[in-house]
Amino acid sequence: MKARTAFLVLLTAGVVGTAAWLVFFSPVLGVRSIEIVGNVTVPGEEIKQRAGVADLHPLATVDLAGVETRVRGIRRLAGAKAERVWPGTLKIEVVERRPVAAVPVGDQVAVVDKQGVVIEVKTTVPPLLPQIKVDRPAEGDPALMAALEVIQVVPGSVAVRVKEVRAGTAEGVTLVLSDGRTVIWGGADRPKEKGRILTSLLRRERDATRYDVSSPDVVTLK
Repeated sequence: MKARTAFLVLLTAGVVGTAAWLVFFSPVLGVRSIEIVGNVTVPGEEIKQRAGVADLHPLATVDLAGVETRVRGIRRLAGAKAERVWPGTLKIEVVERRPVAAVPVGDQVAVVDKQGVVIEVKTTVPPLLPQIKVDRPAEGDPALMAALEVIQVVPGSVAVRVKEVRAGTAEGVTLVLSDGRTVIWGGADRPKEKGRILTSLLRRERDATRYDVSSPDVVTLK
């Protein structure tokens, strides 16, 4: 009886040990493919290389947090989530940064997302992107952040017509429309009121060239 019990213990230990070896050390359950989801402009191969996971590396021991950190090192990506898909796939879901404006810096143009993060640098302003002009074009600059926030909150019918955004301060944002008309927006406060009033004025007062909605309670035209 004792011999049988000892045999069963050894057998169980052997099975467990073999299973552990297969899962944690053997290439049998290693990474055979890396699936990239959510990328549009960032090549999948670039993401795979940045992930830094070798073929057949045991899937169970892949450092998912490490993969996410390395992939987020690609500036064009705002987020990354890695997960195991058994038996041999590492899935990486990414979120790309969306360009919302172009900021002149010297003789180049920085394409930035809504948080002011530089996605890429170009020699000319990309089509359809408004240009932001501030005194200190740097990530985190209050005037730049205010201009970016205003771009996000103006009504869609107005946003598509914004050619340029000027911001001397966080409270002094001005929009230049594609037809040359200007809008004194002010700060990023009370966006719904300003947007509603501006939309109505642009439709009714087409002869005006300057609209001041910085204080929705006292609107002026010129």
